[in-house]
Amino acid sequence: AAPLVGAERQRRAALVGRDIIAKVDAGGNMAAPLAAELLGGTPFLGFIAAVAFATILAVVAGLTLAGASALSHDIFVHVVRRGHAPEHEQIRVARAATVVFGALAVILGIVFKGQNVAFMVGLAFAIACSANFPPLLLSIVWKRFTTAGAVSSIVTGSVLSVLLIVLSPTVWVDILHYPQAIFPLRNPAIVSMPAAFLVGIVASLIAREPSAEEMFVDEKIRTYLGVGAE
Repeated sequence: AAPLVGAERQRRAALVGRDIIAKVDAGGNMAAPLAAELLGGTPFLGFIAAVAFATILAVVAGLTLAGASALSHDIFVHVVRRGHAPEHEQIRVARAATVVFGALAVILGIVFKGQNVAFMVGLAFAIACSANFPPLLLSIVWKRFTTAGAVSSIVTGSVLSVLLIVLSPTVWVDILHYPQAIFPLRNPAIVSMPAAFLVGIVASLIAREPSAEEMFVDEKIRTYLGVGAE
């Protein structure tokens, strides 16, 4: 996906001009609207702007609701309250989480002003693939994978990917203005995702979980054939 995004940006830059794009926005985020105005005038620019606004609104709303739901239902109910929490407390936590996530998003948007949005999406995907993909794949294909391995893999992938992003040129040089980055790559997925795999495998080998091995066959049949999923 990254080469396609880069090629599309180059085509827009060739049409509009790099100097004009950089003058309007240093991050290159206005390349598509400027190309739309060049090709179709103000009506086409208005259409592209409306589509972009609707898309951003839907994505932000969906992510906010998903984060608030995960925090209020999964973490608060099952971890903090051990499965016993009245509905009004869950609603209160979800509302507070929505406010916190919204404020955090605004702060991060201000901090990362001038960065290219497409590249920032790639960093979000790097965190997601490092934290989610290793335990998900291992739980499907490996019988010995345990709960400790899953937790260790998720924590390693998420913490390491965020840490390497902070130490990369994107934050360490462009945001914090240090002369040289500690971690040389701008996207950490090539390091953080294998590390999450490795830690998940090692943790599963150290602490075996017989009950998880017994349930693996039933889960495999449910995953591949859908038997028992209804």
